Amino acid sequence: MSDALWGGRFEASMDKLVEKFNQSIDVDQALFFEDIEGSLAHVTMLGDCNIISQEEAQQIKDGLNELVNDYENKAFTFSSQYEDIHLNIEHLLTERIGSVAGKLHTGRSRNDQVAADMHLYTNKKVKLIIEGIKKLQRSIIQCAEQHIDVIIPGYTHLQRAQPILFAHHMMAYFWMLERDKERLTESLSRINVSPLGSGALAGTTYPINQQQTKDLLHFDSVYPNSIDAVSDRDYILETMNNINLVMMHLSRFSEEIILWCSHEFNYITLSDAFSTGSSIMPQKKNPDMAELVRGKSGTVAGNYIGMLMTLKALPLAYNKDLQEDKQAFFHSIETCIDSLTIFSGMINTMTINKEHIVQTLEEDFSNATELADYFVHFGIPFREAHAITGKLVSECIKKNIFLKDVPLAHYQTIHPEIDEAIYSILQPKSAVERRTNENGTSTQSVLAQIKSGKSKLN
Repeated sequence: MSDALWGGRFEASMDKLVEKFNQSIDVDQALFFEDIEGSLAHVTMLGDCNIISQEEAQQIKDGLNELVNDYENKAFTFSSQYEDIHLNIEHLLTERIGSVAGKLHTGRSRNDQVAADMHLYTNKKVKLIIEGIKKLQRSIIQCAEQHIDVIIPGYTHLQRAQPILFAHHMMAYFWMLERDKERLTESLSRINVSPLGSGALAGTTYPINQQQTKDLLHFDSVYPNSIDAVSDRDYILETMNNINLVMMHLSRFSEEIILWCSHEFNYITLSDAFSTGSSIMPQKKNPDMAELVRGKSGTVAGNYIGMLMTLKALPLAYNKDLQEDKQAFFHSIETCIDSLTIFSGMINTMTINKEHIVQTLEEDFSNATELADYFVHFGIPFREAHAITGKLVSECIKKNIFLKDVPLAHYQTIHPEIDEAIYSILQPKSAVERRTNENGTSTQSVLAQIKSGKSKLN
């Protein structure tokens, strides 16, 4: 007979390669605490429902708690012989308290057991990601407040467009992350559902109390359908998609960090703590953390697609394919948490090169829209004002000057009432402060935006 815990009907032991191929303990040992937590709730319910005696339930609970202590003290190792975290714990428990350990699995299958573990794990990790987002949002707000007076060129198509507050640009990422946080928070209602009691797929004949295990594990509800309960991985796929959006936003942010700290932009300087050097070029200071976040966003996207392809054609209910739901998921979770933490540190420690940015704004045409809008005030239709300004820009480029260098006499050929005020209009600060609409880039608008952002972090 096979010596596996499920091997009663098997006459021969598993082939060694099959045993290796079948095992998942290298990955799912990450669920140790969740598996213990679920087992403690399950055995408490078994005792209270008189399915096993209270004495047996207490003996099992004591044994499980001792395993937690031993695990934290690294007093044992897991074995691939027992293939997964569930059978490893059952084996270790049996060694400790004897055959009564076998009663723990009464009214339960590994199918609803692992589903419960994954719900508990996902709930915990999603909350950690939400906290990581909040931490980064606080860093963004702090940076925006500290540099509220800094004006940078805004870009479209990676071409200079209009002057904006640096704080306004930073707060754009705050709101991206706010949407990420909202999606993750809202998803908790679908994560926090108990599958315990569903058995392998059909439920159980034991008089269990599913509401009790739900309450003990702080789930919000119980799956209404036992088949769906053991086969559902939508909440994992949804979480991976939400993580993808977080990582995509961080990747976009990374790209700008990388550009901004290049010699060509020189808007910021990253702390040495978040940079690396070159093994051959002594002068190099590379934004490797931003590059790694940008790169890892691609890996996380691949994890999501892999999970989607694993799930897309599975019949009900449980299939061994679902063992593949963990490695990529765990990797995406930890990558996201680490990326958020690193990004927060990078923002907290970077230096804004204000003097260079001021100089940069003196030598561009990002004030062209201001000029066109100024012409409109003299009754010139905007399309005509746009064309006039475009022609002026072209003339300036040929002469190697900028709009602020055009003589007043030339401007007065466009309209005789134009006076010296035009040069104030062309200043970057004027361009910024005139945009006082609710979500504009003026100082008062951005300060109101920051105040609103802070309210989202309470």
